[in-house]
Amino acid sequence: MSEQSPTPEEREKRRRRLAEVFGDVLPEQTSDDAEVPESRPDGNDEWLKRQVPPHHGG
Repeated sequence: MSEQSPTPEEREKRRRRLAEVFGDVLPEQTSDDAEVPESRPDGNDEWLKRQVPPHHGG
């Protein structure tokens, strides 16, 4: 029993269906490959410190 490979039309139909169901899985460009990385005005350490619950000291 041998399977035939899908035609270009069938592959395109499958690709469109997957995109419809799952959307774009990977973005065109990620933050780590951008020329200028995103930065917060107050820096990442400050954001992290603000996330510590009061009962953990601080």
